[in-house]
Amino acid sequence: MPVDLRNIKTKFPYIMLVPQTRFLEFIVGEAKKFPSFRLIMNGNVQSLIEENGAISGVRFLGLDGSHEVRATLTVGADGRFSRVRHLLGIQPLATSPPMDVLWFRLPRMLEDPREPAGVFGGFGRGHILVVLDRFDYWQVGYVFPKGGYQHLRAAGLEELRRSIAAIEPRFTKHAEHLTDWQQCSLLSVESSFCKRWYKPGVLLIGDAAHVMSPVGGVGINYAIQDAVVAANLLAEPLRKGRVEIEDLAAVQRERQLPVRFIQAVQTAIQKRLIASVLQSQGPLNVPRFVRFLVRLPLLRKLPARLIGWGLRRVHVQ
Repeated sequence: MPVDLRNIKTKFPYIMLVPQTRFLEFIVGEAKKFPSFRLIMNGNVQSLIEENGAISGVRFLGLDGSHEVRATLTVGADGRFSRVRHLLGIQPLATSPPMDVLWFRLPRMLEDPREPAGVFGGFGRGHILVVLDRFDYWQVGYVFPKGGYQHLRAAGLEELRRSIAAIEPRFTKHAEHLTDWQQCSLLSVESSFCKRWYKPGVLLIGDAAHVMSPVGGVGINYAIQDAVVAANLLAEPLRKGRVEIEDLAAVQRERQLPVRFIQAVQTAIQKRLIASVLQSQGPLNVPRFVRFLVRLPLLRKLPARLIGWGLRRVHVQ
């Protein structure tokens, strides 16, 4: 694949690809070292607490009933279907990329080698296969034209297994373990951006503020960068016990250019490359400009830098 993370040069001689669930487990483990940290699972936000024209916390429903949490700043990091964003009345501007993705797991066989890049795949007739090495299993994304799920279901699992084997022959045996549609999870791909990520007392970050296309797998990277920038800019106001609207606006100003830029890159890839693959019913014809770009050493490094670092590098200060 043209994206080779080994092209990223840092003072650390490695790049680590971590499944999101394991990364969250790691973050929670580190946060628990602080006595003030408290994690409440299965808490559903019901409403926002508003006082003197500003948000001062949330009311949520837990397993043991209703509760309130009050805070100087409420951060909505609750994903593409953000409840906090909905309660704020903020409507994202959404686009509809030309594909959907079927996610599923396939078992790792004893003879399977490790995948040095952590990800590989290929193109087929009207489909794209993406395979992520999760060490004890393979996570597979099967990309197909948007709105084509019912057609995919009607063709049957046997046809899906055949398509997987045609794109990646060494996965023929693995695909035999795909025996029920309940093993699959459908991702309806979309991309969106909120014009405003904040209101007095509350800030949206990550997918709550900007849903990313799965192209490049950068959604979690950009969400973490949002959090780092927010921490850098808001730590001092929070220490003083007062976060002004200008402080929240500064977070969006710092982050919206990198987000809009990568979304523009994703849109270009979707329209110029992915759409042509998904519409193809014959041999794959990779656009000439793509073949040209991947031959240039300097430009071959650019996708890895955009995926690994973004438009600009972010560090905790």
